Amino acid sequence: MAKKKGEKPKKAQKGSGDLRGGVSAEKPREAPREALKEPRLVSHYRERVKPKLREEFGFTNDHQIPQVVKVVVNVGIGDAGRNQKLLDSVVAELATICGQRPVITKARKSIANFALREGMPVGVSVTLRRGRMYEFLDRLISAAIPRVRDFRGLPTRSFDGRGNYTLGVKEQIIFPEIEYDSVEKVHGMDITVVTSTDQDAEAYALLREMGFPFRGEMTPTPILA
Repeated sequence: MAKKKGEKPKKAQKGSGDLRGGVSAEKPREAPREALKEPRLVSHYRERVKPKLREEFGFTNDHQIPQVVKVVVNVGIGDAGRNQKLLDSVVAELATICGQRPVITKARKSIANFALREGMPVGVSVTLRRGRMYEFLDRLISAAIPRVRDFRGLPTRSFDGRGNYTLGVKEQIIFPEIEYDSVEKVHGMDITVVTSTDQDAEAYALLREMGFPFRGEMTPTPILA
């Protein structure tokens, strides 16, 4: 059909394809980062840890096999309310270590003896789940803990009786991501590993098979009458 005088050619609609090559102009969506590369600790848990725990405890259902639910990293800062630079430094360091921006924890009530007012920042906390959680645990086990000076193994008495384990780190510089020259102040942190079981023996076996370097064997907790 002949075009009328002064009529402009129509533009091809988005996604309709190039008339000459027949190739769609719409770009394919990129896959999420976690879908592209599975953390190696996830495959280790699926291929080695689960069969080992099933055999050791006689689990008949996969849902009975314990797993890590979340990891909470907490840093207490007594001078956070008076030293904003220190608070900003700890927030940046924890974000670098965990790969996730932390949350500033604040005082719930005022305590005059400690010069503490309600709403004053007292620490920094991060809660990790899924892929970031496994990546953090992998770096903690394989890179950070071996750099602890005179390390003799993790204590087995740090379970809380409900299947959760807490370990204390005295210096944040054990993580390779932290540059010592840029550290405002050397500080420690508490790392709590929350599992899906309420039995310390099962949680201990889970973390042991995942690579936690415990000191000796765990002794069962006595049951009080």
